[in-house]
Formats: sequence, structure tokens, C-alpha cells
Amino acid sequence: MSRAPTPTTVTTSTTNVLRFRIFVDFWNLQITLNERVAAAEKTPGARFDIDWRKLPTCLFDEAARIIGASSARYDGTIVYTSNDPKSPAGKNHRKWATTWLDIQPGIQVQCFERQRKKQPKCQACRKIIAECPHCHQPLAGTTEKGVDTAIATDMIRLAWESAYEVAVLASSDADLVPAVQFLDQRGFRILQAGFPPHGSHLSRACWATIDVFKLREHFRR
Repeated sequence: MSRAPTPTTVTTSTTNVLRFRIFVDFWNLQITLNERVAAAEKTPGARFDIDWRKLPTCLFDEAARIIGASSARYDGTIVYTSNDPKSPAGKNHRKWATTWLDIQPGIQVQCFERQRKKQPKCQACRKIIAECPHCHQPLAGTTEKGVDTAIATDMIRLAWESAYEVAVLASSDADLVPAVQFLDQRGFRILQAGFPPHGSHLSRACWATIDVFKLREHFRR
């Protein structure tokens, strides 16, 4: 859904306003947060509940602080996510993402259908392993397709349209390194919202890194 976001401005001047955009790889962010919180709090299987009304403002404020911007404007967030259309949990996630998250001020959502993984083969006889040898349940995993391509395309497209000067990229996916390097060479500042030292390939390509884990209490729901 396309909407004009509600700008948030931090400014001491009316000139040279830096425009900020935020790009969020939903599952990369959510799963890494879960893992880091579970390890820190010694609670295996923990899930960190993100307050999506607070997260964009938190990332924008921190990015503006790191940049040292005397005049900055937040121009919106795009969240990229995926779901398994054949599972109840996947259907619920898509409904939440497209009917709740997508209508929050300044947030747009792109939701992709996950694709079924090919069943593994035995390395010796090359026969397909259709079920777990222990519990005998079918092996039917899914994989995310199209998210990293969509992020890279939108970052370059919006830069080409002069829609931002600074971007915050919430991801640790090394596949985004070429897009970040391309934008950096053309004068755009990309800040990674990540989990140092995790995702170091992407963080080295970015202008700076925001430590999301240290900021987590500012956007915990």
C-alpha cells in the first residue's frame, strides 16, 4: 500500500534538511533479536516483542545522532517480510502485516510468499529423505525468496528518485553488500541497524552501525 508518511523532523535550521528512510528486513531483525535476547536472559526460545510504533522513531533518532545532523527529517519505513501461505501461523502473520502493520503511520509493508524447500537427498544413495528418521514427520521446510532483491531495488530506486540522503538498513544479510557499496559510491550514507559483530560483511560496507540490541528497551512492547 502506498501512502505519504507522516514526517518527523529534528531541526535547528530550515536549510539542508537531511531526509532519512528506513528499510527493515523483518525476519532477519526479529529472529536475531530473539536469539540475542534468549542468550542474554538465559531463556531458550524467547521472543522479543517489537513495538512497531516506536522502532522507526528510535532508529531515526539514533541515526540522526550518529550522523550529527542539525536538521533531519524521517520520511518513512518499508518493512519486508514473508509468510508460509499453507500454514495457519503464516496466514496469521500475513494478515497482521498487511492489515495492521501496513496501516501504521509512515510504514509500508511488502509481504512475500515463502517457497517450499527441496527435500534433502542421502549423500550415499542419492534418494530423497522424505521424513525424519526419528519422529517420522515429513520434512517440509520453506525458504524466503525475493526479500533481499526487493530491499536492494527499493533502496536504489528511491535514491535515484532523490527520496532520501540517509538510509537505515535493519538487516545483517551479506547479499545486500553490493547495493550498499553502489549507493555509498554515489554519496548516500547507509547506516546498518544490526547486532555487532554479527553481520560484519554488511556493517563494513555501511557508513556506520546502529547497535539494535543496546537500544532494545526503547522499542520493547
